[in-house]
Amino acid sequence: MKIPEILIVETVHQPGSLAKVLQVIADAGLVIEHLTALKREQGRTQWEITLEMDDSADHKLYERIDRLPTARFVGKSDRVFNRHRGGKLRVTASLPINTQQVLRDIYTPGVARVCLAIRDDPERAWDYTSLGRTVAVITNGTAILGLGDIGPLAGLPVMEGKAALFASLVGINGIPILIDDKEPRRVVDTIMAIEKSFGAIQLEDFAAPACFEIEAELRRRLTKPVLHDDQHGTAVVVLAALHNAARHAGRRLEDSTIGQIGLGAAGLGIVRLLRAHGAVRILGADRSEAALLRLEALGGKRATLEEIMAGCDVVVATTGVKGLIREELVRPGQVILALSNPDPEIEPIVALERGAAFAADGKGINNVLGFPGLFKGALDARAPCFTDRMLMAAAHSIAALAPRDDLVPDPLDPEVHAAVAGAVQNAATKASS
Repeated sequence: MKIPEILIVETVHQPGSLAKVLQVIADAGLVIEHLTALKREQGRTQWEITLEMDDSADHKLYERIDRLPTARFVGKSDRVFNRHRGGKLRVTASLPINTQQVLRDIYTPGVARVCLAIRDDPERAWDYTSLGRTVAVITNGTAILGLGDIGPLAGLPVMEGKAALFASLVGINGIPILIDDKEPRRVVDTIMAIEKSFGAIQLEDFAAPACFEIEAELRRRLTKPVLHDDQHGTAVVVLAALHNAARHAGRRLEDSTIGQIGLGAAGLGIVRLLRAHGAVRILGADRSEAALLRLEALGGKRATLEEIMAGCDVVVATTGVKGLIREELVRPGQVILALSNPDPEIEPIVALERGAAFAADGKGINNVLGFPGLFKGALDARAPCFTDRMLMAAAHSIAALAPRDDLVPDPLDPEVHAAVAGAVQNAATKASS
């Protein structure tokens, strides 16, 4: 697995000194993700160089940099850890509490009036508490990123990241919840015991197949939006990207033969939404017989990886297996989304060199484009659940906002998330009218 390594390197301030360092990095077969000049003084410049290095990378790189006559390896940066120090979240009051009168209104005795009003009409909680802008971000840590079952506590930084994106991109509260249990029924019962604190439930990084049972049971028992983001958030962004890729390639997605390699939570979520959108021919590959049976229940047909690469116009991979798709399998004109993070099944540049019409990985096709607006729109509509109409509205909104030559728009553009939220709210409102 590729993990960011952030090097601090000092170079003499003269022509070619930085170039020599970059050449050493290139000779090691590494790609620079980011380069920043930190400071310059007394004829020397200190650089922060971000690389992605896996276990196979040659760590003698540091020694080779140090041997350059115009450079010195200083050490490694703690930038990532520094940005996590103390956590990525904090709770702040939504109004200034600066007088005795404010204190008496928002706490005791004034708050009693609001409590009694909600007792008499529970719907008023949406107006007079944060319920309508608060999402529980819940995990049991069984499928964290590409790291696997590392436990709920180790997954907390991811949940905090999701919550921080909710706050930053759409102005709603995400509250991380960790459940130290893998048995689906107990997980559901735990969530049911705390669900009244939240307007919606986001399930995150629950492993298949338990994730399907957990989400289905929560949807059956709750009248509020529940979404397993690994399934449906990913599917929304994939549908948006494929809509644009098919249009650029001069074909209709509904008329294309689509291959889905990997039928875990993300893969089956993608198949399900594509089928709901009108895709007719979907082939799927997985090592699990249970996953293949779920594919067939959704109307897909089982196939091998080789059959998919030979016969499909569009290929989506969500296996978590680095380099699974061999370059010689790529056919000219194919659309290939290799979405496993941090290491894709095939590097997009390799797929493009082999003739793919479009290729992307999970860094570009990322569900951060979907889940903030999905939940904001659902909460604003006070929707009792997520529907396919809402998911497809989100996908079409994302697709429409992509720059002309891109498959999806910038995930940090607040206008994108506002548009997605509006589209989801409209879809939910129309469904209830």
